[in-house]
Amino acid sequence: MLFAKKKRRISNLLLVEDEPLVAFDTEHFLRDAEYAVIATVDRVADALSVIGGDREIDLVLVDISLADGSGLDVARAAHGAGVPVLFVTGSCPEGGREVAVGCLAKPYAQRDLLAAIAAIEAVLEGKKPKRMPPGFSLFATTT
Repeated sequence: MLFAKKKRRISNLLLVEDEPLVAFDTEHFLRDAEYAVIATVDRVADALSVIGGDREIDLVLVDISLADGSGLDVARAAHGAGVPVLFVTGSCPEGGREVAVGCLAKPYAQRDLLAAIAAIEAVLEGKKPKRMPPGFSLFATTT
């Protein structure tokens, strides 16, 4: 083997999205990009259950408007569990900076979501992101 594939720091994703087509498309292309989508849920209660469970989560992708509440509640729980959060929503929420590492505005291209995840991964590794996609706000910074 000449070249080893770099191990990702972010590989296990929790997707919290209540629009079925968006959830299906997002899950499908993330799996094609070789991420493990450990769960796709559409309710706050289900997301909290996954976060409180024993599955390893590297990043939570969460919409704000969910059928049974706010994605902010999911973000607070993930933040409390030490899991980074990326809001994927039409409008980044007030108070989101305290509980998330960034926000990607809908609608977004698939490559922009992948670039946002890569930027978050770089910051978590203490590096400067190579590419910032349009519609992406990075709240976390390198130290």
